[in-house]
Amino acid sequence: MNLKVTNSYTLITPDEKTLVEFINLFEKNYNSTSKEHVIINFSENFNIEAPEIKLFLDIANSFRENGTSFVLIVNDIDIDAIPDEINVVPTFEEAIDILEIDAIERDLLG
Repeated sequence: MNLKVTNSYTLITPDEKTLVEFINLFEKNYNSTSKEHVIINFSENFNIEAPEIKLFLDIANSFRENGTSFVLIVNDIDIDAIPDEINVVPTFEEAIDILEIDAIERDLLG
């Protein structure tokens, strides 16, 4: 798992061999990122499918409850097969846009 920490977010790029291996490692380190906005970039290393993305539902909900954003970057996915609670986008630029939209929503609801 490669981390790039900025002032605005943490970008995680998995380098594990399997998704299960990545999820286990992420959950072990979850406390270190739960107060930060997190973007996970699956666009390069994994061919991830909609049922696998659903494994992140509880994590996405936890981030939302903590007032932080959680976004997955995934190429070639049927967005209609993904629960609305999980932010999934095809590009890094769109992930940054989601962080900004989430911040605006938090401010409006705040």
